[in-house]
Amino acid sequence: MATVDIRGEQFASTIEGNDIVLVDFWAEWCGPCRQFAPTFSAASEKHPDVVFAKVDTEAEQQLAAEAGISSIPTLMAFREKVLVFSQPGALPAAQLEQVIDAVKALDMEEVHAHVARSQAEAAAAAGNTSGKTAGPQDGSQIPDF
Repeated sequence: MATVDIRGEQFASTIEGNDIVLVDFWAEWCGPCRQFAPTFSAASEKHPDVVFAKVDTEAEQQLAAEAGISSIPTLMAFREKVLVFSQPGALPAAQLEQVIDAVKALDMEEVHAHVARSQAEAAAAAGNTSGKTAGPQDGSQIPDF
């Protein structure tokens, strides 16, 4: 599958409507972004079961700010609507493959349980007894590569 460019209004629906989504936050003026683009595109052809999305941080400044992007390129991986990986920097092809393989191999029952525990702990710390907190789900289950 080829990469898809997404805009702010498409971001949530892309994450929610697909099992695995990799998002490359980039800008045209960014040398490392231009260097990473062919690697990201080649991986998209090898993994048709994964959505490879690109967000132009110049055109989508609000989305980049909401996502906490402070350095580009930044790669984010979502699985079952949970952010499981986020790292700035251009990855070499082998390292990108390791990330993809690790995301595919995640035990999502364990990740969702971890997220639920974290949300409950945060709610308890905030004095909220409903067990719900605002903010993104963040499994952060992928090891650093």
